[in-house]
Amino acid sequence: MKTIVYYFSGTGNSLAVAKKISQQLGETEIVPIASLRNTPGEILPEAERVGIVCPVYDSGLPRIVAEFAARLNLSQAGYTFAIVTMGALGVAALHQLNGIFKERKKKTLDAAFAVKMPGNFPPIGIPPTGSKKDAILDAADARIAEMAGKIQDAKHVPPGFAPISGVVKRITYGSFFRNVHDADRSFSLSENCTGCGTCAKACPVGNITIVDNRPVWQHRCELCCACLHFCPVEAINLNMVQGTKGRGRYRHPDLRMADMELQRGSI
Repeated sequence: MKTIVYYFSGTGNSLAVAKKISQQLGETEIVPIASLRNTPGEILPEAERVGIVCPVYDSGLPRIVAEFAARLNLSQAGYTFAIVTMGALGVAALHQLNGIFKERKKKTLDAAFAVKMPGNFPPIGIPPTGSKKDAILDAADARIAEMAGKIQDAKHVPPGFAPISGVVKRITYGSFFRNVHDADRSFSLSENCTGCGTCAKACPVGNITIVDNRPVWQHRCELCCACLHFCPVEAINLNMVQGTKGRGRYRHPDLRMADMELQRGSI
């Protein structure tokens, strides 16, 4: 059975899940959602099984994923699933995705899963390191194997009951969705910047250009923070909540720059 998995990833957690799920399912094509952002019109996947894997932002979907889902025609898919990666709360994002499909395409998810991964938004929490990070990743691998088995067997798995996640989403997500493209105005640059251009290469939506050896954000940000986490000298900071200076950085250990460039459709 052919499967297509669409994904969006800023620090590699969701990409790692997409790859591992695909390896276990077999005959699977992995498609970066960001590479389709400028493709107009409806998207009709040619596969019997279709999945979406993405992170959770403010207990909801990344804006790029929500907009993509509204264009995705699942009428020919026999089985549909979604997996969200989260540091803490996030099941509300699965209900949001289910609602998009039901309202726009009159179809709901056959299976909806959440998997805990290392948190990677430093203004809210310092990313785990060492044995703590490894333990989270090991537990995630076990969860991925469990999810893959249920998908392989076409099990029906509704989104879980998550009242706290739902409350948080109702309070914070609307503002996030409306303002996220301009969220890059909260990034700042320290004197450590070497003008290497790594941030521009890492951005999955091509939101950064290098001008006079300095990054310039173009206000179509998804707040994935890839630029912040990839910077080799930690010259980029995000001035929200507690800020990010001295609060650590995180990338999934399997993530490579080529993966980020592939999302952008540049390689």
